[in-house]
Amino acid sequence: MSFQEYVDSAQQFFDQLVDRATDDELFAGGYLRGHFDLAVGYAQVENLALSPSELNEQVEKSLVKAYHNGELTESDKAHVVSIWEQVQALVK
Repeated sequence: MSFQEYVDSAQQFFDQLVDRATDDELFAGGYLRGHFDLAVGYAQVENLALSPSELNEQVEKSLVKAYHNGELTESDKAHVVSIWEQVQALVK
């Protein structure tokens, strides 16, 4: 799967959350989408040729930093992790 195919699939996944997710999952999905979109935007601005796994690494670094900064409650973090696992599974 190419970088762009993965980005497109992930964006579609995030869009579809609106129709089926709980309020907590919607929050987590929006939070995660922000981290994902930031990593995608950075890669595009810097003209980086990232693979989907390299993009995932960038998102992971951003999420870990946010967790260490105390941005999420444990409950919210659990929802973010669950949705992140679903997004990463799009690559496989």
